[in-house]
Amino acid sequence: MKIVVIGGTGLIGSKTVERLRKRGHDVIAASPNSGVNTITGEGLAEALSGAEVVLDLANSPSFEDKAVLEFFETSGRNLLAAEKAAGVKHHIALSVVGTERLQESGYFRGKLAQEKLIKASGIPYTIVHSTQFMEFLGGIAQSGTVGQTVHLSPAYVQPIASDDVADAMADVALSAPANATLEIAGPERVRLSELVARYLKAMKDPRIVEADVEARYFGARLNDQSLVSDDNPRLGSITFEQWFAKSAQPT
Repeated sequence: MKIVVIGGTGLIGSKTVERLRKRGHDVIAASPNSGVNTITGEGLAEALSGAEVVLDLANSPSFEDKAVLEFFETSGRNLLAAEKAAGVKHHIALSVVGTERLQESGYFRGKLAQEKLIKASGIPYTIVHSTQFMEFLGGIAQSGTVGQTVHLSPAYVQPIASDDVADAMADVALSAPANATLEIAGPERVRLSELVARYLKAMKDPRIVEADVEARYFGARLNDQSLVSDDNPRLGSITFEQWFAKSAQPT
C-alpha cells in the first residue's frame, strides 16, 4: 500500500515512516525538504498520486496566534483538496488531547480549525488526539522560566513517549477509517509542575519549579481535566523513567 506521511521527517513522522516501511509498505516521507509543501501546494499532486492513506503529522513552524491558524487552515485545505483529486481513501491527522477545551490558546484554535476542515472534507478520516510528548518537557520548562524559576501549572498531564505515538499512528494507518477521534495517552497521570521538576532534576538542571495555578500553557489556563484523556484512550507503555534512561540523559 502507498502511504504518504506529511511531516515525515519530523519527530513523530520519521518514526512512523520507519514502522510502516518495516511492515512492507511503500511510504513517502513528505516535507518541504523533499519538495512537498502543503502551504504552496508544491509537489502535492505528484506525492499523492496512487496513495491510499495520508497521515498529516506536520506542525506549524510558528506558534504565534495568526500564523498558526493560517498554517493549519492553508495546509489543511491544500492537502485535503489534493487528496480528493487523488482518490485517497483515509486521511489521518495527529492532534492534541484537550484541543476543544483550550480555545484561549491560538495554537489550539488552529488545531480545531484543522479538525473541522477534515470532518467537512468528505474523505474518510481518523483524528488521533495525543497527550503531550515527553520530548517537549525541556521546551515546556523553558516557556515558563523567569530567571532561575520555572512557573508552571500544577494541572494533571499524562505524557506519552514519541515511540508510543508512532506505534499508534502506524496502527491507525493500517486500520479502517474510524470517522471519529481516538485518544492516546501515556501510562502515568502526574502534575505538570511535578513532572518538569523531575525532568530538571534528572537533567541536573539547577532551575526550581514553582507551581502556579495562573501559569499559562501556550496561552491557556489549565485545570485538572484540560490535558488528560478520560475517553478510554489507548495507553502507551513507556514511563517517564524508561523514556529518560533511553532518550534524554544529559550529555
